[in-house]
Amino acid sequence: MDALTSLLDGPRARNAFLLRALMRPPWSMRIQDEAPLSLIAVVHDHAWILSRDAVRLGPGDLALARGPEPYTVADDPETTPQIVIHPGQRCSTIDGCSLHDEMDLGVRTWGNDPDGPTAMLVGTYQMDGEITRRLLAALPPLIVLRAEVWDSPLVPILATEMGKDEPGQQVILDRLLDLLLISALRTWFARPEADAPGWYRAYADPVVGRALRLLHNNPGHPWTVAGLAADAGVSRAVFARRFTEMVGEPPMTFLTDWRLALAADLLREPDATVGAVARQVGYGSAFALSAAFKRVRGLSPSEHRRQGAPGEPLPAGQAGRDGSRASDGALP
Repeated sequence: MDALTSLLDGPRARNAFLLRALMRPPWSMRIQDEAPLSLIAVVHDHAWILSRDAVRLGPGDLALARGPEPYTVADDPETTPQIVIHPGQRCSTIDGCSLHDEMDLGVRTWGNDPDGPTAMLVGTYQMDGEITRRLLAALPPLIVLRAEVWDSPLVPILATEMGKDEPGQQVILDRLLDLLLISALRTWFARPEADAPGWYRAYADPVVGRALRLLHNNPGHPWTVAGLAADAGVSRAVFARRFTEMVGEPPMTFLTDWRLALAADLLREPDATVGAVARQVGYGSAFALSAAFKRVRGLSPSEHRRQGAPGEPLPAGQAGRDGSRASDGALP
C-alpha cells in the first residue's frame, strides 16, 4: 500500500452525488453545499470557477474544489448568480425558491436547457473521518488540471454511465468516480506547482519510502526506529535524520499520528471495542490506546465515540462537513 492508496481508503465514494449539468448562458451558480470535495469536468464549451481567483475551464479541463468554503461556477465572471446550491444538494433561486422541478432534465441530468452548449460532469464526495482529513489537508482550495496535462479516458466513460439507470448502476458510478479522483490526484501531485506533502514525495526515496510502506501496511506491528532502519538497510541515526527531513516529523511521531487517525475512524464503527481497535493499530491494551488518545487528542476514545465526529477538526477551510441529502429542492 502506498501513501495515496492508504489515504483514499477513507474517501471512497458511497452513493456519491453525480450529475451531468447542461447550461445555456447567461448562467451562474453559487455553490455553498459545504461538500468536502467536488470534481467538475468540462465536456463541452467552457465554465469559470470563481473562488479566491477566477479560473476559466475549457473542454477536457478538470477542477477539484475543496470545501467547505463557497465558490461560484458561471459562464462568465461578470454574470450575477441566479442559482444557489445548498447542503444536501438542494438548489434554489437567490430568493430561496426551489428549482428542483424546473431544472430536472432526466436521469442524473440537470440544467437550464437540455440543448445548452455547456456540458459539465459534477461529482461530490461527502467524506468524514480522520484519514480523509489527512488527505484534504494536503490539497489547496482549488486544483485545476488542463486538458494538455490531463489525458484520461475516464471522463467520457463516466459521462456514458451517468445516463444509464440499470441495476447496480450506482456502484459502477461510485467506482468510476473513485478512479477519476485517484487519477486526478496522482496527476496533480506529480506537477511541480503542486508542492506535494512530504509523506507523498518521500515514497520515491528508497530508504524512507520503504519505511512508509511498512508503517502504512502494518500499523499494528511493534515498530522501532532501529527495526525500521535495519529493514531499510541504513544505520539508526541516518534513518531517523533522513525520515525527519523528508516527511517533516520523526518516524515514531508519524507512526503515532497514523495509528491514532486509524483508531479514530475505527472507533466510529458500531461494533468496535476499544480493546479490539487497540490491538489492530498497535497498542497492547485498551488502557494504552486510551492514554495515547487522551494525550494527543485531548479526549478519551469513549468520549470521541460519543461525539460521533473526529476529535480534532482542522482549521476552517481544511475540513469537510458531513451533509445528508435533502429531498425538498435537491438536485436530481
